[in-house]
Parts: sequence; structure tokens; C-alpha cells
Amino acid sequence: MEMFALGHEITQWEDALLPLRGAERIPLLLLLSWHLRQRDCARAIHLVDETRLLLPLAGLEPAALEQAQARLQLVQAEVAWLQGALNEAESLAMAAHATLCAHNDGAGCADVHWLLSSIAVDRGDHARCDAELQAAGEQARSAGDSMRASLADAATARWAVLRDAPAAQARWGSHFPGDSGKLPAPLATWVHDFHGLQAHHSRNLGAAAGHYMQSYEAALESGQVRGAITAAINIGDCFATLNDHESALEWMQCAVDLARPTLWPRSIGACQTHTAETLRKLGRLATAEEMLHAALHILAPVAGARTYANALFHLGELSLDKGDYDMALDAFSRLAQRAEALGQADFRSMAQRGSAHALSYLDRPDEALQAAERACQLATAQGDAMHQVAALRVLAMLHARHELPPPPGMLERNPALHFLHQALQVAASIDGYVPPGELLDALAREYAHAGDYARAYDIALDAGVAREKSHTQQASNRATAMQVYHQTEHARSEGYHHRELAASEARRAEVLQQTSDTLERLSAIGQEITTHLDANAVFQVLDRHVHALLPVNTFAVYMLDASGMALRRAHGMEAGRPLPDNAIALSNLRAYSVRCLLGRREVYIAQVPPRRHAYTVPGTLHNQSVLYVPLMVGERVLGVMTVQACHANAYGKRERLIFRTLCAYGAIALDNASAYRQLQDAQAQLVSQEKLAALGSLMAGVAHELNTPIGNSLLIASTMQQKTEDVERLMNGPGLRRSDLASYIEDAGKASALVMRGLHSAAGLVNSFKQVAVDRTTEQRRQFDLQQVSNEIIATVMNRIRSSGHRIDMEIAFGIAMDSYPGPFGQVLTNLINNALLHAFDQAPNDGSASMGYMRLCATADAARVQIVFADNGGGIAEEYLSRIFDPFFTTKLGQGGSGLGLSISYNIVTALLGGTIQVSSSPAGTRFTLDLPLAAPQLDASGPASIY
Repeated sequence: MEMFALGHEITQWEDALLPLRGAERIPLLLLLSWHLRQRDCARAIHLVDETRLLLPLAGLEPAALEQAQARLQLVQAEVAWLQGALNEAESLAMAAHATLCAHNDGAGCADVHWLLSSIAVDRGDHARCDAELQAAGEQARSAGDSMRASLADAATARWAVLRDAPAAQARWGSHFPGDSGKLPAPLATWVHDFHGLQAHHSRNLGAAAGHYMQSYEAALESGQVRGAITAAINIGDCFATLNDHESALEWMQCAVDLARPTLWPRSIGACQTHTAETLRKLGRLATAEEMLHAALHILAPVAGARTYANALFHLGELSLDKGDYDMALDAFSRLAQRAEALGQADFRSMAQRGSAHALSYLDRPDEALQAAERACQLATAQGDAMHQVAALRVLAMLHARHELPPPPGMLERNPALHFLHQALQVAASIDGYVPPGELLDALAREYAHAGDYARAYDIALDAGVAREKSHTQQASNRATAMQVYHQTEHARSEGYHHRELAASEARRAEVLQQTSDTLERLSAIGQEITTHLDANAVFQVLDRHVHALLPVNTFAVYMLDASGMALRRAHGMEAGRPLPDNAIALSNLRAYSVRCLLGRREVYIAQVPPRRHAYTVPGTLHNQSVLYVPLMVGERVLGVMTVQACHANAYGKRERLIFRTLCAYGAIALDNASAYRQLQDAQAQLVSQEKLAALGSLMAGVAHELNTPIGNSLLIASTMQQKTEDVERLMNGPGLRRSDLASYIEDAGKASALVMRGLHSAAGLVNSFKQVAVDRTTEQRRQFDLQQVSNEIIATVMNRIRSSGHRIDMEIAFGIAMDSYPGPFGQVLTNLINNALLHAFDQAPNDGSASMGYMRLCATADAARVQIVFADNGGGIAEEYLSRIFDPFFTTKLGQGGSGLGLSISYNIVTALLGGTIQVSSSPAGTRFTLDLPLAAPQLDASGPASIY
């Protein structure tokens, strides 16, 4: 894990986190919580809490789990430091350090030492700061992390400038050269801050401001918000020193805007301190004083920090301007204590110099002189020429105001002139430094006071030239600063432009990928939708995918009713529950669905007006966004499909495109389902007609079969009636002879035998017809003997077989018991016989010229199954027709008695109801159908759909 991340990386991680759920969020949560620790403390802590809840679910190894928890502790520690809770921050950091060291996490240990150095700075313990930064660098190098090591070195160099600028330049100047080129943003923050402090110390304020600006930009980009605030303050100081107070206040306001939302005491206090100093220079002393006191109060938790010392110095300077010398002395005395604790020579010199100034106006000249001499000694020892010049001027002021012993080795007319000339000599030793006009004015006054007016006049002229040079130099510095600022702004704008281009290209690629993925997914969904031929199944698939792809509270499908006068809700779901049926008349033009249907166009309302709630269907919710799309196939409109959401503006271009595509697929699928339903109805009607035709043919055959025995019996009965009348007449008339009676009895016996045989035949036919008719019409399952049922079925069609001049033989043994459906089985057998009579044998006139056709029915059985073979010696089936004979409506005798349903029905009966198979083989010598059936038919699922046969 890097120490700092750039802004665009944070954005990418935030976007990648959104779709993740559960433990899969942990890696990004760890990254974001760490890199948001200064960008957004509150969110960082929120992410820490979420990560802690999810970590037990991640299944991590104990070592990885402990390291993750230590990293979260380190986030909390840094937030506590920023908020001024230094003890809590150190405690959390040390706990994290123990865990990270136990697991040899060099980078993690380096981060802990980095944070401990910052805590030490806020406590004013700069010796410990240096030690912690050194430890951070060593840990980073041991882990092979060159970036962390360079950051530790740059921070060490930066703090070294405040202790001893020349020594810092000698130690670190070659390590971080001023022209080091483009640096990574995290490192550039500290390197430019180092160079800015060096330039500031050398009074090269333009260059200093330029470096601070680059530090500011890099800090913002890398998430080092506290560093950005410090850089903005330093920029303001540079402009204030250059007397460009307007620019100074702008940068101070920039720092305040960054610091105020954070509530970090050190940053807010620093902003107020330096803003107050700028206001002091503008003469707004009351406002400046109020702001400084507020800053000291805010900085109280970090009273050991350099920032607090800085606030004390500015309070002392302000008090001197106000003439409140007691407060000034108090402020400079407290500053002296803080300077000793900080070990920073600049504050020591400043505290003594300020105290001398205040003591002078409190009429304590001896103490003032001692303080001023200590300030001069400290500045000289430090090699700080600027502070040395300032101390010498205070010494000159003291001797001018008070009667004090002259300094040893004095060559000038009075001590004031002595110290002022020394100040000029020191100022001349500073490269590029123009002695300020105020110093020369003070020298001119002293010469005038001593009576040397000519010398005073010459020096006054020099003071004017110096002021002019100073103004020119200040203008040059301001120009340099502004040039650097504009260059930095240009670089930032250019970098932002490049990042935006890259982000735009990335977004474009992502959109293209998403579009490709969406199209691919929609294509797969379309295939799934259009495979269904049942409308309810189509509704369910649409419902599932609509809820998966779109924000939906309500989903409904309205279909145009048969009358074409209303839309009826065929399917509807709202908040997970089904909607009741509903009808909307097409005359109701207020309805969005009606407008959509009649206009044949999409209707999208991003924000439903409140007045429309009066038209909401009772029992349904008031949705804010509604989208209606017509279901169209070609120019035909089938209905309307709608999605609705509880929030406004729910459906953008992408969502509407997805829904339109689903509607297109849905319309095709629903149209196919409607056509399939009509086909099913037509098939059912044709099958019913076929069944009725078969039953009519059965009745005609039975009637023909009954006609012969019943007609013969009727003829015999009428003959016997005539003979009986003749015998009665003889008996009542001339007399009945024995021979007549014997002849009558003989005829009566023969007649009785013939009548009995005919009536028995008729009774058998009737019984067969009754059983076959019951089986055909009820399709009941029962146990039966295969031979008996086959005989009964053949008997019903025997008349047609004989009238066609053909014959059929049956070879089925008695005793093949089946538990099945005799009616449907009989229909199969009848269809096979009728198919053979219609197709197998040539049709010829009834003149005996056609050859006799022969059909054969036989069966063989084992323990569980029976194989039934029906064969004929007809002309066979053409090879190109063999694969299609079981297709519905396929026939070669269309309009000649063939419906194309006989064999299709037979196939469905055998495979679906009887649980068997049917196969066909054919040659020019005839056709053979083989039925392989179980002796016990499978049990039907009563809840399943009925088969058509």
C-alpha cells in the first residue's frame, strides 16, 4: 500500500467499490480508508468501522487479518493527531507498530514512524521528530520502498532548515537540487517546501512563493491536506512581506477554506495567526488582536508546536503596535520559553529582540539592553544575517532612547550610529539584499541629531534610492511569484486536462464495454424470452429481467382485448406483490397507457405531477417516474408494457434503450404465444373432428355388419309367419295333414337355427361396438386382454376391409394381459388400418381386376412389454416421406380422404399416453409399423397439460 495516492486513483476506487457487496469490499475499503485519512477524516473513520465489521467474514489468514487491523489503527491514529488528540494518536500508533513489526511489515512500520514524527512536531519535540524520520527512512529502505525513504529524507531536510538553514543547505542541497525536474506529487510536496523555506530564509521571496505554490498543488493532488494548508499560509506570508497584502489575504483565505471544514486545531490556528499578521500590517489592529487570541485558544491542545510559538510572536508584535507593552513583554517571554523547548534559534532571537523592545518602552533600559545583546549574539551564532540586522537596529533604538554605556570599540559619534553602521555592514554581506530605506532613514536622523546635516542629507538621498530599489525588487519578486503561480496553474490545468482526457477515454471505453455487455446480455435475454410459447412464461421471464436490469417498483403488461376497445392488465407486480386485474378503456385519454397505445410511441414522465395522483388505480402506489412502451409487431399493436419507480428521473437513455429492447422481444414472444395458442385450438378442433369422423365410420361399419344378420333374421321370421298362417288355415279348413305338419316343424327348426345364429352374431357385434365406443369416448384405463380388444377393433372395420377387397389376419395369442388404455390403443390400430386402406393399396373399380391387399397384425410379449407389428403388402412409402409421416397435417392424399392427422395422433398416443415407441420401415414390398408398449402404461400426471391426440 502506497503512502499517498493521487486524486484520480481515489475516484477509480470509489467507483469500483459501489457494486461490491460483503467481504469482497474489504481490499478497497482498506485502500480508501487509508488514503482518505486527510482528505475526509469522517469518511475514513466510517470506512474503518465498516471494514472492521467485514473482516471476520473475509476468511483471511491470522497474519493478514492482524496487519489489516493494524492499518486501520494507523488511520485512527492519524485522524486523532490531526484533531489534536496527541496522546491518543501516539497510543494507537504504538499499538499498530507492535503488530506491524511482529509481521516484518517494513512499509507499515515506516508509516508509523512518519506519524510519530508529526506528533513530535506538534509537541515541539524536534529532536524526536528527527529520530522518528530517520527510523522511517531506515524501515522503508529495509523494505525496498524508495518512495517512503525519499519522503522521510525530504521531511528531515525541511525541518532542518528551521534549525540551521546553512547547515541544511549543505547537508541536503545536493540531495534535493532545485532543478530536480518533475517529481511524484507526494515527494514534490516536501521537496518544494524545503526549497521554499531556504529561499524564504535568503529573502528570495519570489522564488520562495513559487516553491510553496508547487508544494501546495502537489499536496492537494496527493491528499496531504495539512501540507497544502501550510503551503498556502507560507505563500500568503511571502506576499505580505512583499507588501502585496491583497494577494496575501487571498492565499490566507484559501488556507482557511481548506482548514475550516477539517476542524483541525493546528491548521485552523495557523491560518488565523497569519491572517491576523497580515491585518496588523494593514493597520486593522483590533480585528487582528481578536483573531490572534482565538488562534491561541484553538492551538492550546498543540501548545508545543511551532505554530503556537509563531502566534505568540505575532501577538507580541501586535501589542507593540498598540502600545500595550506589558502584554507584549508577556507574549515575548512565553515565546522565549517555547523557543528553548523547540530548540529553534530564530524564535530565540525573535523573543529576545521583542522583549528588548517592550522593556525599553516600560523604562527598563538595562534589562532591554541585555535582551537585545542576547538577540544579537544568538543571530550571529546562527549566521542569520537578517535577525542580526534586526537586533542591531533594536540596540540602536535603545541607545537613542536611553542613556546607556557606549559599546566597546565605538568609533562613531554615538552608540546609535555605531549600531546602525554595523547593521548596514551586515546587510551589505547578504547577497542580493537591498538595505531597507527605514534603516537609512534612522541613520540620517541620527546624523541630523548629531548636527551633521550634510551627511544626513546624503544618507536621506540614499534612503530614497534604497526604497526605490526595494520597491523594484519587491515588484520583481511579486512578478516572479506570479509567474511561478501562472506556470503552476498552467501545469495544473494541463495535467487536469490530460487526466480528464484519460478519464474521458476510460469512461468511453467503459461505456462501450458496458454497451457491448448489455447488448450481449439483451441478446441472450431475447433468445430466452422468444423460446417460450406460453404467455404466462413470457411474463415471468420479462418480470425477472426487468427487475434485474432496471430500477423498478411497478412492472405491468397490458394487452389489447378481443374487442379492441380496452387494455387489460395481463401481468402486474408492485413492490413484490401481484397486482389485481384491471381494464382501461381506450376512450380514457388521460391514461398514459392509452396515449402510448394510440400514439404508438414511448411515453416517459420523469417526474409525475402531483395532480396525476388522483388518477392512480386504487390500491397501487404513487410512483414518481413512469415509462410506457407499446408492444408492436410490424404495424400491429398488441398492448403496452410499463415500468415505474418511486423516485424521479429514474430512467435515463440507457435504461429506456434496455426497456425498449425488452419490449421488442416481449412483443415477438407474446405474438408467437398467441399464434401457438390459436394453432393449439385449431389442432384440438381438428383432432375432435377426426375423432368424431372415426366414430362415425365405426358406426357405419357396425350398422353394415348388423344389417346382414338382422335382415336375414327378419326374412326368416316373415317366411315363418307366412307358413304359420298357412298351417292355421289348413287346420281351420279342409284339415291339416300329417305331412304338412311335419314339413312345418322341419322348416320351423331350420328357421329357428338361422334366426338364432344371426341374432347371436348381431348381439356380438353390438357388444363389441359398445365396448369400443366406451373406450374411445372415455379413454379410461383398465385391464384387458390384447387378443380380445384387437378382435373387437377389427370387427368394427371389417366391413370396410371386405368392401375394399382386402383382408386382414391376426396372430395374437390369448392371455396377453395389459393395464393400459384400450380406447386410445384401438384408435391407433384403426388409424393404421385406415392408413393402409387409403395409401397402401391401389384404388381400382369394383370389377375384380385389382389385386387383393393383405394386412397382418401380430404380437409377442415378455414379462414387461409387448411388441405389436402391423404390416401390409402395399406399395410402400416413398423414402423422402418416411421422416415426415408422423408430422401433423402431412398427407399425400390431401382432398382425397387424407387429413394428415391420423399417424400424428397415433404417434402422440403411443409415446405420450401408452408410454411406448412406434417405428416404421418401408420398401416397395410393403410397410411395417412396430409398436413397443409396456404391459402397464405409465401413470399420468393429472396436474400436467393434456396431450393432443
